[in-house]
Amino acid sequence: MRGKRAIRRTVASDPKYGNEVVGRFINYVMRDGKKTVAQRVVYGALDIMAEKTKADPVEVFDRAIRNVQPAVEVRSKRVGGANYQIPIQVRGERKLALAFRWLIAAAKSRKGRPMADKLATELLAAANNEGDAVKKKLDVQRMAEANRAFAHFGRSRRK
Repeated sequence: MRGKRAIRRTVASDPKYGNEVVGRFINYVMRDGKKTVAQRVVYGALDIMAEKTKADPVEVFDRAIRNVQPAVEVRSKRVGGANYQIPIQVRGERKLALAFRWLIAAAKSRKGRPMADKLATELLAAANNEGDAVKKKLDVQRMAEANRAFAHFGRSRRK
């Protein structure tokens, strides 16, 4: 292993709801260091969700994140001149990062409306186990299931 292991920084919880996961999501939405713009987008999306569902938007947001987080993914590994897609378990930090990334990408792919609207629509769809982000998760898990035969390549040989 090279160098030192990077220490995990604690991310400040968001100012409106006091939720650390929402604070991290705002940081993922942020572009070019414009945090206030990102906060306006995320809070706008949460307000729209609160109007539509008449429920606590943070609970709906948490449910959407849980529904998008993958349990397994595939990694490429070269074994004897051939590349195999090896299914591996996803760690907690990476689960959250992938869920955020897929939700934002799915919201961006929707056209013709402000980002807050698109994000609210995608989060509501994810909370109901539908939408593009959930489809992406299912595709990744289906790929891992299809390559389960190569899982033994992922296990290290230690004595």
